[in-house]
Amino acid sequence: MKPIDVRRSTVTLDPDPTHVLARPFRLMSDHRSIKIAARVMALPENEVHALLEGVRAEFGDRQLKIDEVLRRRFDEVSPYLLNGQKLSEERKLLLGGYFTHEYSLEAAALFNPSMVRHPDQSNVPPGSLRFILSLRATAEGHVSSIVFRSGILGADSNITMDVPSRYSLEPMQVPNAAFEKPLFERKLQELRLMGSFNREVLNGLPDAFTMQELRASIDRAASQLPERARETTKGIARETLMLAQSNYEVQFTPDSGLSERVLFPVTPSQSNGIEDARFVYFHNEDGTGTFYATYTAYDGKMILPQFLETSDFLRFKFITLNGSAVENKGMALFPRKINGLYAMLGRQDAENIYVMFSDHLHFWDTMQLILEPKFPWEFIQLGNCGSPIETEAGWLVISHGVGAMRKYCIGAFLLDRDDPTKVIGRLPEPLIRPNINERDGYVPNVVYSCGSLVHNGQLVIPYGISDYATTFATIPLEQVLAAMH
Repeated sequence: MKPIDVRRSTVTLDPDPTHVLARPFRLMSDHRSIKIAARVMALPENEVHALLEGVRAEFGDRQLKIDEVLRRRFDEVSPYLLNGQKLSEERKLLLGGYFTHEYSLEAAALFNPSMVRHPDQSNVPPGSLRFILSLRATAEGHVSSIVFRSGILGADSNITMDVPSRYSLEPMQVPNAAFEKPLFERKLQELRLMGSFNREVLNGLPDAFTMQELRASIDRAASQLPERARETTKGIARETLMLAQSNYEVQFTPDSGLSERVLFPVTPSQSNGIEDARFVYFHNEDGTGTFYATYTAYDGKMILPQFLETSDFLRFKFITLNGSAVENKGMALFPRKINGLYAMLGRQDAENIYVMFSDHLHFWDTMQLILEPKFPWEFIQLGNCGSPIETEAGWLVISHGVGAMRKYCIGAFLLDRDDPTKVIGRLPEPLIRPNINERDGYVPNVVYSCGSLVHNGQLVIPYGISDYATTFATIPLEQVLAAMH
């Protein structure tokens, strides 16, 4: 194999502990929360004013619109802390402060990057490309969230990153997001939750319904059952609501900066992290496009592959995936349909690479093995490093292999454009191995990516350094394809 020119960038994105997010501070019991609220309620108004001014002075330059943050938190806790007492606005804000804390999003690591073309290419220099980089930010408790950065790929493929904002923001959940009844029913069937009770629940709902309407229909259906039957349906009702809660939408404010937006875990299935998002721009058949990302939801015990959908990186849909093929980590969607079907790569057995096809994005039931470990640097396992990239030669898949001493390297293989079950090329040696400057970090001896792109004939691979920081490599696409066996 001829040497391939791998040009490592001098740009490194290190974790920055000053990127802090205001999060709800949850105490161990309601009883303790009520006692804290009572102490604040007993303060004279002049002391409330002085304490609030102290909070504003100390945290106002760390949190965007600090009063809005505190008021929102007060609104969340007040229903079970207060019995309708009238409070001054300042006391409300101070109470909110006692139930809020700062979380340093990336205090431990900033890694597993995925790179896509930015939807806004206005005022970009000729031959250049504006891009969005999604990253896995990890901090206290090994909890992971998704954060974003942006930058410019120059005509010479040099990388310039935009300076990120000082602030971090969570989106608001869309209150009246609609569920499609036929799709929801299909998900219930996949989860074996469709029985007489849920048939009655669905019969009471319109074709597009909200969470509020679903709760009301569940309550109505339960109230019509005998007392003994109500007990047996509690579990079904709870799981039905959990399914709905896992399929939700969030919206960032239009004036928020891309680097301020944080997708932090909020559902039970995500409670320990949203990991390894693989973003791809999907070309719809009507000529439009949508950004999708596969990601891994982790609750501390179980991992679940899930979907994200957005058109503008302001509004995001979180979508559950269903079907017998939805297992393990590392799913990556192809950027268009192939022969009328959606296609996706997976690693269902934690060792080999599979391809799946489906008539619906949310449901995956069949899979076919296409690639097994062959070379010593990948003897332990293979996996993809993001969605396939379409080239004239075929579907280029950036991959990873794990070898002795659990060392991760980045490689590549090529699939037939019309039939991606056929492997038509494979690199016998890695493209990127962890060098002497990349071996030490949160998890040593690892280089890993979640999505690359091609620009001006150059393959641009963003990659994590030992699960700690992120950098880039640019490689002539022609050389990569020529080296395929």
